[in-house]
Amino acid sequence: MRTVEVPAGVIEYQDEGSGPPVVLLHGLLMDHTVWDRVLPLLPGGFRYLRPVLPLGAHRRPMKPGADLTLRGQVRLVADFLDALDLTDVTLVHSDWGGALFLTAYGWDRRIARQVILPCEAFDNFPPGLPGKMLTVAIRVPGGLSLAVRQMRIAALRRLPMMFGQMARRPLPDALARRWTEPFLRNPGVRRDVTAYCRGRLDKRQLIRDTEALRGFTGEALVLWSPDNRVMPPGHGRRLAALLPAGRYAEVPGAYVLSMLDEPEAVAREIGAFLSR
Repeated sequence: MRTVEVPAGVIEYQDEGSGPPVVLLHGLLMDHTVWDRVLPLLPGGFRYLRPVLPLGAHRRPMKPGADLTLRGQVRLVADFLDALDLTDVTLVHSDWGGALFLTAYGWDRRIARQVILPCEAFDNFPPGLPGKMLTVAIRVPGGLSLAVRQMRIAALRRLPMMFGQMARRPLPDALARRWTEPFLRNPGVRRDVTAYCRGRLDKRQLIRDTEALRGFTGEALVLWSPDNRVMPPGHGRRLAALLPAGRYAEVPGAYVLSMLDEPEAVAREIGAFLSR
């Protein structure tokens, strides 16, 4: 893993290939390995970067006092692009929808194109039944730690309020342990993700910030999974309609984490978009 320093702290990232940069993001309590099955199937001639955002599965805690609210996390993505001086970026969103707001905040100057897999959008923050569970867990002392420990038990992990509605295929034990180990072992990581989860959200502002994508003029592919119950199917078409150069496509049979459920289909659609 490589590292780069941004104002909030040190970010680890994987960096493979050469050419126009493609930055693949991940969701809460996940890391870059969510893309492991797709990456070998993507076309050559591109530089694929996978940062590990401070969303609970990161191994390097951020600086004490760093702004890790939703806006702070979006700023961190912009700072990552700045620190590596990336231009003409294709930004790929999945699960966590915060980086959709780069346009609303005026921080998208390095982004040329976007690929949007099922992710938070409009007022769906935190999303669906897993989001409701997170909202309850963060309000109960020790609740978030209990929920993370339950992610290590396969039968509990398949429940709808855990990963049962996130991935159609069972999440492998090794992946679940990798994603939960930093949170359970490192108090700094727990501090970081707690700061994010306790940030206040204004639903009306979230909708306005999503709709600011009308101002993004680059090409965009909205690659939605209509069978998932966490990110509303209508949100995918709504996002594609917002984007001036947006195109809509689907990955049938997948849930939110379509790169785990149908990696070949996801790689095929993203690859065709990149190669156009």
